[in-house]
Amino acid sequence: MLDNGMEAAAIKFVKSIKETEVYKKYNYQLRKIKEEPELFAKVNEFRERNYELQNTSHVDELFDKMDAFEKEYEKLRDNPLVDEFLTAELAFCRMMQEIDVFITNKLDFE
Repeated sequence: MLDNGMEAAAIKFVKSIKETEVYKKYNYQLRKIKEEPELFAKVNEFRERNYELQNTSHVDELFDKMDAFEKEYEKLRDNPLVDEFLTAELAFCRMMQEIDVFITNKLDFE
């Protein structure tokens, strides 16, 4: 549970994240793709299957499964709206991972 000082700092931090170009681009692309609900549903299916594949497959079979997966979704990924959204989402996720690593390192958390 956050005390008042930590909550205020967290709110300020979230605001600073929302002011980054990476977040703004992600949020813009998210709003844009949501304008096409059927396409957004397909993208969500792609994202879910990708996550499951990467987190349930054994390393020795991951390459072959990923290759088949990429071929299955090649046409979807060729759509510029989909590509722009997924690229923006990946950039945002990487930024959040970098923030997590930075905070963890500064706290000497192991």
